[in-house]
Amino acid sequence: MNVLLVNRTPVRVAYLRHLGPYDSAITEFWMKTVAPWMVENDLMNRPRYGISHDDPGITAPSQCRYDAGVEVEVGQVCTGNAQYVEIPGGRYAAFQFKDTPDKFVGAWAALLRDWLPSSGLQLDARPSFEHYPVDAGYDAETGVISCELCIPVAPL
Repeated sequence: MNVLLVNRTPVRVAYLRHLGPYDSAITEFWMKTVAPWMVENDLMNRPRYGISHDDPGITAPSQCRYDAGVEVEVGQVCTGNAQYVEIPGGRYAAFQFKDTPDKFVGAWAALLRDWLPSSGLQLDARPSFEHYPVDAGYDAETGVISCELCIPVAPL
């Protein structure tokens, strides 16, 4: 795996929560709920984040939490059911993902199960997330998306 170690600055994120399985419903959530909300709040040209809070191997699929968010300014208020969180800065391992969303599970598993144990690093308590830069690609015809899978790391 081609994993880079990067230092990220803290970012404030406004997000909408999806409750349910980590499957194609998340893509639909982004397209039918999050994108219109972003347009309504003039947030389309900002970095986006996807945070999966639960391990679907442990948590019932119907209870899995996923936050679809976008970077906002401090003090900015968005319409709808927006909630806010700061994604902490610090050192992260970042893997460039470019494939269809159904390949996320395997990519996350490879990063956490295969790369991390041999890296000399460990996870810390900060959240892992998908980072979609402003220029992140999405091919509506094939469903291929581009993003970074980011895991927070610290020395062993």
